[in-house]
Amino acid sequence: MIDRKTFKLSIIIPCYNEKNTIEKILKKIDLSLINYGFQNYEILIIDDFSNDGTKEVLKNFLNKEKIQIYFHDDNLGKGAAIHTALKHITGNITIIQDADLEYDPFDYDKLLVPFFEANADVVYGSRFMGGGKYVRIHFFWHYLANKILTFICNLFINLNLTDMETGYKVFKTSALKSINLIEKSFSFEPEVTIKLAKKKYKFFEVPVTYNGRSYEDGKKIGLKDAFIALKSIILYSLKN
Repeated sequence: MIDRKTFKLSIIIPCYNEKNTIEKILKKIDLSLINYGFQNYEILIIDDFSNDGTKEVLKNFLNKEKIQIYFHDDNLGKGAAIHTALKHITGNITIIQDADLEYDPFDYDKLLVPFFEANADVVYGSRFMGGGKYVRIHFFWHYLANKILTFICNLFINLNLTDMETGYKVFKTSALKSINLIEKSFSFEPEVTIKLAKKKYKFFEVPVTYNGRSYEDGKKIGLKDAFIALKSIILYSLKN
C-alpha cells in the first residue's frame, strides 16, 4: 500500500504542437497539486518535435523547480515520449497527463485514491462511467471505435474496462517499469494495458471529467489510429 503522506508523484506530459494549451495545463496542474496538498512531485514534459512555437513557450519553464523538459529531434509519437520520460522519473506513482486540456488535473485526487486505499497497481480514468463533473459529447465514430477496441481488448485480457483508450492512465511506477514498452504511437494505450494485465496487476477505474476537443481545435487521433490500435491488441494479446 502506498502512503498518501510520503508518496512521490511523477507527471508525464507528452506534448506535440500545443502552443495554445501547454501553459494553461501547467497552471491547472499547479492549482490541483496545491488544492490537494501534494507537495512531493515532478513534472516531465516531452516535446515531440513541435513546430508551432511550443518549444519557445516551454523554454520559459526550463529553470522552473520540479519541471524537467526533454526535446525530441524527430516527431516520434506519444509512446516514444513516454519511453523518454520513463528514463528519468523518480516518483512511485506515475500519471500520464495530455497537454490539450481534455482531461482535468482536478481529478488527480480521485485517480490516486485506489493506490492509497486499495493497493491498486493501475488506475484508468474512464470517460464513460458517469460521475465526472461533465463529459463533452463525443464524436459518434470515435465513441464507437473506442467501445469496439475496449471490448476486443477485454476479450483477450479477461477484464471489464469501460475505457481502454483513456488518456488518463496512472500506474505504480514499479509496475510500469516492469514491462518492456515498444510502441511509439498511440498504440501505447493497448500495449501497456495488455502487458500489465498479463502480469496480473490490479486494475481500477474511476470516472473523470472530459472536455474533448474538435479537429479544428487541434485533436490529432483519427480513424487510422483505431486500426493501428486493433493490430496492436491482436499482436500483444497473442504474443507470449
